[in-house]
Amino acid sequence: MTGTPGRPLSAELSEQLLAVAVEILAEEGWGRLNSDRVAARAHAGKAGIYRRWPTMAALAHAAVGRFRLVATPEGTGSMRGDLRALADRWTTPLDREERAAASIVGAARYDSQLRAGLEEALVQPLAQAVTAIGERAEARGEQIDADRLALLYSVLEAFWWQRFTAAGDGAMLAEQVERVVDEVLCPLVEPEDLRVAV
Repeated sequence: MTGTPGRPLSAELSEQLLAVAVEILAEEGWGRLNSDRVAARAHAGKAGIYRRWPTMAALAHAAVGRFRLVATPEGTGSMRGDLRALADRWTTPLDREERAAASIVGAARYDSQLRAGLEEALVQPLAQAVTAIGERAEARGEQIDADRLALLYSVLEAFWWQRFTAAGDGAMLAEQVERVVDEVLCPLVEPEDLRVAV
């Protein structure tokens, strides 16, 4: 948000406009986010929007980029426990922030502003969570190859994008999450001597 020369921008109005943008994205989708709708819902002038964000993509970036859609779980004392805690989010329906982010996933393929919003909301927090889980494992004496930790991150990211783009409310059954953790995620990072030769 850069604004233009003139009187200072109202922080209160900025927050209101961001909240309205999230509301529209979550309830109606990216295709319905436009300055007319935002201005009407916020009871504000369109000029006030464009003084802050030159495009609707910039507004969506500002709104979604403030989210942290992946939380680093508390340490459980084991790699499996940490991964299960991280993946527990998958058992719940998409919340308002996630629905807003999900609405821009398709368009983000073609818009760098939207991609940046998703990067800040999901990609970076997920990378931080995986790094923290890996560091905990190393502190316990579990050596995890950096390439395998990177592969773990890629697989987790794929499951998160699937959550955002699948039909329905995004929730998986707890039993499904357990199987993903035990049969997909844990084998990626278990010690070399425990892997089954194929």
